[in-house]
Amino acid sequence: MKIAISSTGPTLDAPVDPRFGRSVSFLVIDMADGSFVAMDNGGQHSPQGAGIQAAEALARIGVAAVITGHCGPKAFEVLTAAGIQLFVGAEGTVAGALERFRSGKWKASNGADVNGHWA
Repeated sequence: MKIAISSTGPTLDAPVDPRFGRSVSFLVIDMADGSFVAMDNGGQHSPQGAGIQAAEALARIGVAAVITGHCGPKAFEVLTAAGIQLFVGAEGTVAGALERFRSGKWKASNGADVNGHWA
């Protein structure tokens, strides 16, 4: 299973980026072996639809879950349609968010936690 965590940098020590659609990058982690790759968020600077573009890109590479600080309604719809679970409220480092996910104590979101066009 692959998961993606919104990140401000390319390492596990990087802070979680609180913005899903406008995140700098995503760390895509293979939960089977712990390997990861940094993926630039190509839609980060789009005037509109950044969250939709990010969600579609993650769906294309087959992630099963996304961990981020906040997610808007349009991105949530795309993630849900692709069968991707969303976990919001992440803060601290990517490594910390990953450990929280591994612990199994994080509940998947059942909706967006911010309005569209959130900072």
